[in-house]
Amino acid sequence: MVEKFYVTTPIYYPNDIPHIGHAYTTLAADVVARWNRLLGKDVFFLTGTDEHGKKIEQTALEKGKTPKEFVDELIPRFKEAWKKLNIKYDRFIRTTDKDHEKVVKEMLQKVYDKGDIYLGNYEGYYCTACEAYFTEKDLIEENGKLLCPIHKKEVELLKEKSYFFKLSKYQKQLLELYEKNPDFILPKKRRAEIINRVKEGLKDLSISRTSFDWGIKLPFDETHICYVWFDALFNYYSATRDPSKEKFWPADVHLIGKDIIWFHTVYWPAFLISAGIELPKTVFAHGWWTFDSEKISKSRGRVINVDELVSIAGVDSARYFLMRATPFGDDGDFSEKSLIEKHNNELANKLGNLVSRVAGLIEKNGVEKTENKLLEKLAINEIKEKMKNYELDKALNDIFAFIDECNEYIQEKKPWETKDKKVLYELADSIKAIAILLWPFIPETSEKIAKGFGFEIRDLEQINKPLENSNIKKGEILFRKIDLKQKYTQD
Repeated sequence: MVEKFYVTTPIYYPNDIPHIGHAYTTLAADVVARWNRLLGKDVFFLTGTDEHGKKIEQTALEKGKTPKEFVDELIPRFKEAWKKLNIKYDRFIRTTDKDHEKVVKEMLQKVYDKGDIYLGNYEGYYCTACEAYFTEKDLIEENGKLLCPIHKKEVELLKEKSYFFKLSKYQKQLLELYEKNPDFILPKKRRAEIINRVKEGLKDLSISRTSFDWGIKLPFDETHICYVWFDALFNYYSATRDPSKEKFWPADVHLIGKDIIWFHTVYWPAFLISAGIELPKTVFAHGWWTFDSEKISKSRGRVINVDELVSIAGVDSARYFLMRATPFGDDGDFSEKSLIEKHNNELANKLGNLVSRVAGLIEKNGVEKTENKLLEKLAINEIKEKMKNYELDKALNDIFAFIDECNEYIQEKKPWETKDKKVLYELADSIKAIAILLWPFIPETSEKIAKGFGFEIRDLEQINKPLENSNIKKGEILFRKIDLKQKYTQD
């Protein structure tokens, strides 16, 4: 049987057009999905939108639209953005999809029948911008107002009848989960934070609201709307309820931003344990992209959208920069200048120049098939291990270390002087390996290289199969350098 692999992104609030924060997670998921396809796995890649809740209702009303009209207009913008970034998902799920709503109602009823949901009174602080409840100690006090620590916006004090999920009941089971499955929370530096908070004790969670209408009604009390996080988290499971997709559950990895790690590593497994559903293998929480050390956020006025990102140096350069510029899991500070420098110094000077020189020399002198000993310098096992551990930036580092080896080899052997066709073959065969390994990251460029060198990118096994094509010609320039002097005023 073919091994399966299931990767998800968070489902995004469609309250505006997608920006670099959305793009980063979705791009990482695309890289992971493509890599696992190279490994020969049957891959399911899910992304989508979270369309219920008070925030959506408020934004829609401000624009004079119904919530459904409002989200229907924005969904194409997300799909267009992912198409623009060459992201190939398998399903775009919406929490307004009928199959999803059906599953959420089934799960609510199942958990209620188990005795894990009860009616009570809720009083506490709520941030509509992130659809989250906070205790007073979590909030920031400023000028006599209590602010959300994420959005720096004033929270509201809610008092209403609510159904509660018995989260406190699952404290022990959650701690056992973290202990027995050390890869459940990655990167590992985030585990201690969650474990310590859970050890402090868990309060039962309010999972219904009556103060607005935009959401899924509770099947056992239709005067209440399901709390948006119970609704949203089950998208990962509901997408696999189609008979052809059932094999994909449990998810291999949920890729998320670190600001929603609590929901995914505490609420989510507790809901699943209560419902008797197998747990996902890993939740990987990456860092934030910042401008001037503040989180990129539409509500804070610090944002770069996908069109702006791509316009700087092209799609593959944007993809490369986001995966290369910072360790996956850490925060990164976005800089247009840094993106251009990576485009010029690494993609144009190192990769582009190597491919162009080798193709030009082969077109002039031809190649002679030989054993490729240069390939021994490719750290393929280390790259595989790093990709397995979601160390995407480190895998790229190893791939580019091999590109450096190839560039040093061509300088050392000087095939433009020696006309050594065997050296040129070794370089061409090594470029094949490079294109295959880079395909998850910069697919358009890799496919151009593959076309020029006469092979198709199918799987990693091709790296061990010698290049057969000898009719190689110099193609278009892969990466045109951008003149920084013209673009920026020098100090």
